[in-house]
Amino acid sequence: MRVLVLFVLGGVAAAGAARSQDLADICGARTSYDVTLRSDALVFSRGAPAARTLVLSSGALTVDGHDVTLDDEDRDRIALIERNARALAPRVKAIAQRSVDLGAQAVRGEAASYAPQITSDPRFAQTLDEHAHTLKARIAASTSTTQWQGDNLDRIVDSAANDLLPIVAQDAAQQALDALVSGDFSGAGALGGRTATLQADLEARVRQRLQTLAPDVRALCPALDEIDALQSGVVADIPGGRLDLIEIAR
Repeated sequence: MRVLVLFVLGGVAAAGAARSQDLADICGARTSYDVTLRSDALVFSRGAPAARTLVLSSGALTVDGHDVTLDDEDRDRIALIERNARALAPRVKAIAQRSVDLGAQAVRGEAASYAPQITSDPRFAQTLDEHAHTLKARIAASTSTTQWQGDNLDRIVDSAANDLLPIVAQDAAQQALDALVSGDFSGAGALGGRTATLQADLEARVRQRLQTLAPDVRALCPALDEIDALQSGVVADIPGGRLDLIEIAR
């Protein structure tokens, strides 16, 4: 069941990345940085492969706390990178929130095929809706990809799984008991077989639903290409090498 909930959240592993239809797969875009949107700056930070923090703020650039000397054209490029990245944020969040809706629909449908009586159990619908609503609110309020990694994501997943698992398990157990009481031993056995394929079936259902997001993700590619072109045009002497905020596979 934890895997089931994880795939609901899998579409939004980060508010800054449409993981369900991954930017790397569709746009060839990757980054080694965590991205934070502050009111006064755009911050790119990473611990590996080489620790580095870059701050872009209204045409100014600092690298690991040191101001970088920029000419007028480079200042314009840095300002445009920040502007374009800020413009991308709400578009990515919108895709992430849609992925939550699609993922929740997939979970609801797969759970119903696993335990049909769950469709009449208001606890399941309410619990799933509450977690989806909470997750979408987190996406709307998030300002950094660090909010969607490691332990942070695990806590969200575990909370949803702990709430949903007992409901599904109870309904499935009741279904198996009803089959046994009615003498439908093959039906009870089939339920066990169905349980074994739940993860694979859910993954397939989620992938199918999330395919509808591919055009929306593809529409982000030109903006990412423009950011890449802008960073490639920066001629200033930057500590640690070139400005590699994102990498586009060619």
